[in-house]
Amino acid sequence: MAALDTPTRLPLWQRLLYAIPLFGWMARDMAEGQPEDLGYTALAIFAMWGCSVMLFGLPGLYIPALMMVPVMFLILILISRG
Repeated sequence: MAALDTPTRLPLWQRLLYAIPLFGWMARDMAEGQPEDLGYTALAIFAMWGCSVMLFGLPGLYIPALMMVPVMFLILILISRG
């Protein structure tokens, strides 16, 4: 019975990710929230991107897109490996 009462401890990388003020909240919501929260999270990400465009101009538009290139390469490699 004691094994059922003890809460599971998150891995270190998840605790560190969830500790980041704004992004951690969104990551926790995507991982543990309701299925419809995915739309709200996507909307928040695009809103932050739009705010960076308004704040920094053109670099705010293309620098986040360039930062996603390695992520997309990793996703494509993982898809191709099956």
